[in-house]
Amino acid sequence: MDKLFFTDIPLWNLFIRAVVVYLCVLLLLRIAGKRQMGQMEATEFVALLLISNAVQNAMNGGDNSLTAGLFLAAVLIGTSALMTFLTFKSRLVRNIFEGTPRLLVHKGKIISENISKEFISESELRILLRKQGFHHLADVEVAILEADGSLSITGHHPAPVSKTE
Repeated sequence: MDKLFFTDIPLWNLFIRAVVVYLCVLLLLRIAGKRQMGQMEATEFVALLLISNAVQNAMNGGDNSLTAGLFLAAVLIGTSALMTFLTFKSRLVRNIFEGTPRLLVHKGKIISENISKEFISESELRILLRKQGFHHLADVEVAILEADGSLSITGHHPAPVSKTE
């Protein structure tokens, strides 16, 4: 019963471990690219699930007490709230941890250099455009991959073909 509430590791040590792991995983996901958040494939989702298991011991240092688990959860939620505040207040922090939007299509032309930087193939981009109702590149004025991984598109949809009776 003692193992349930008493920690083997000082709380300050758990605090530092949780913050360091949180920031490192956040940076690794940021380095991996915007797709990690917006258009996750099965392999990327599995990797994300395994990351949580891989860093568990780095955070708890082998302490499996209820107190340590709840304390770590509180630290992670607090760190997340702090990061939300810092990214709101600081452009530098926002650019480091969230990234910046990237122009993928301009006036119907795919910007190959930018889709390569985001590890998006031309066929994947065309799929994303079609999902938003743009079946021809000529109809796309601008397509931007947002920092959160979503795709913003402006352009003109062709007029619907009316059936004559």
